[in-house]
Amino acid sequence: MQESVRDTLAANLRHARTRRGLSLSELSRRSGIGKATLSALESGAGNPTIETVFSLSRALELPISDLLDQRPAGMTVVRAAEAEVLTGEGVDLRLLRRIEAGPALVEVYDQRVRAGRRQPSLGHVGTEYTVVQDGALRVEVDGTVAELGPGDCVSFDARLPHRYAAPDGPVRSVLLLAYDAPHPAGPGHPHP
Repeated sequence: MQESVRDTLAANLRHARTRRGLSLSELSRRSGIGKATLSALESGAGNPTIETVFSLSRALELPISDLLDQRPAGMTVVRAAEAEVLTGEGVDLRLLRRIEAGPALVEVYDQRVRAGRRQPSLGHVGTEYTVVQDGALRVEVDGTVAELGPGDCVSFDARLPHRYAAPDGPVRSVLLLAYDAPHPAGPGHPHP
């Protein structure tokens, strides 16, 4: 049986917080997430959203997959019907794969932007790349706007405030988050 996003986040969040010696109060202060919500997330009872996970990534200075990935060994097949969706204000994300090559890390997500919706982000670690597969995507990064269509790609420093919108209908895209600098060891990965 596949572990749920909720259970995986609970274990990985607890591990990351305690490894850094942070109390729930300090993580709450750094992330802007209430202590009760953090406690619920760590116990597996919370309902994580994109905004929550990105805030935790920013506060803990971790790749998002360090919070969401189970790190399976061998061949991995991600079936659309079986993958859990992380839902935000205007976007649905499914983590498809975490790719490590030396100190570099890339996370691959299936990203769906809902019609007429916006997904804001205050920023998070990494460099963000989005390749539009279907639809018209509006991307705003730190005040600069780009309109993208199928086959178009945008990249930017993900620490900058940014927003995705699908003003003309739903958008299907692939989101890649790349982390250039050596990243802290994630769950199941010892420190070098």
